Amino acid sequence: MAEAQPNDCIFCRIARGKLGTEFVAESEHSVAFRDLHPQAPVHVLVVPKRHFAGLREVGDEDWHVTADALALAARVAAEQGLYDGGYRVITNDGPDAGQTVWHLHFHVLGGAKLQAGLG
Repeated sequence: MAEAQPNDCIFCRIARGKLGTEFVAESEHSVAFRDLHPQAPVHVLVVPKRHFAGLREVGDEDWHVTADALALAARVAAEQGLYDGGYRVITNDGPDAGQTVWHLHFHVLGGAKLQAGLG
């Protein structure tokens, strides 16, 4: 897998505000912005400001980064009006899971009835 380094990682540049991407929300350790190719009426990406290629790189000492990202995902869902109908938060880790951007990120999806998934 060809992992981007923080200097050329598109999500690192977005998180640093280098591309002018509009954030729908921001927290101490994460930013949230709309997906360019939405798969649901609401499709927001929550991206840690610190570079991790995927969830497998997050160590025990980094729990605050993932906790912050998931808390921001819940806040985004509330602010986007998804609480009543429900929403999905997913991450893809590795090529077999469908990961295409090598920076840990969570998809917040909702706004319509989604196909049944695992769980």
